Amino acid sequence: MKVSDEETLNHAKRLLAACPFLGEGYRKLHARMRFEGILVGKDRLLRILRDNELLAQIPSEKQRGPRFHTGKIGTMKPNEMWGTDFTFTMTEEDGLVPVFIAIDHFNTECVGIHAALRANRFEALEPIRQAVINRFGKFEKKIIKGLKLRHDHGTQYVSHYFQSEINWCGIEASPSFIRQPEGNGIAERFIKTLKEQLLWINRFKNVEELRLALQDFKQKYNEQWLLGGHKHQTPKQVYEKYLAENVAA
Repeated sequence: MKVSDEETLNHAKRLLAACPFLGEGYRKLHARMRFEGILVGKDRLLRILRDNELLAQIPSEKQRGPRFHTGKIGTMKPNEMWGTDFTFTMTEEDGLVPVFIAIDHFNTECVGIHAALRANRFEALEPIRQAVINRFGKFEKKIIKGLKLRHDHGTQYVSHYFQSEINWCGIEASPSFIRQPEGNGIAERFIKTLKEQLLWINRFKNVEELRLALQDFKQKYNEQWLLGGHKHQTPKQVYEKYLAENVAA
């Protein structure tokens, strides 16, 4: 149905208030309106949002140095490359706590997430274990073929234990270029979203409360986060569509 500017503004406010994520841009808002059958042009929606100061803030661009990779780190199908990384967040009782993640480069689905008291090689492996079990049913020797794991050169990831464990189950290490964080950009981008949508806007009593919040966020992100590069489908929808079109065939 076509709507007036006033009706469009009311729908925009309603959808922004109901959205589980903060700071979504006008393209995702336009997609959510389209899903509800509300017909409004992108340019008109952009104008209405701008006039009413409802646009998301855009960070300023940073000057970048030369790249030593192609810039194309996405994949055409799932389970070709996963990315892993970690960040820290503060808890009231346990202090600064590391958060480890694993992301599929195909649909940016969060396939593993974990919080721990220590940022060591054993805890860094946990989201990878989760991902393997999630996608392949169990964590065992050579259960995977043809999957690469993108990671940086942190001591956790280059350790003998971590490398031997991922190799044991059939994963090939794919370290990013030194001083080129863009090579692990998909994991880095998810961490940015995780910070903006959860870690920076909530307080956590201890690591256990944080773990529960991370698992809840993982499900919410996979089922509700809209991917502009995939026609505003969610990570779960992209994965299920691929399986329906390829596995059945």
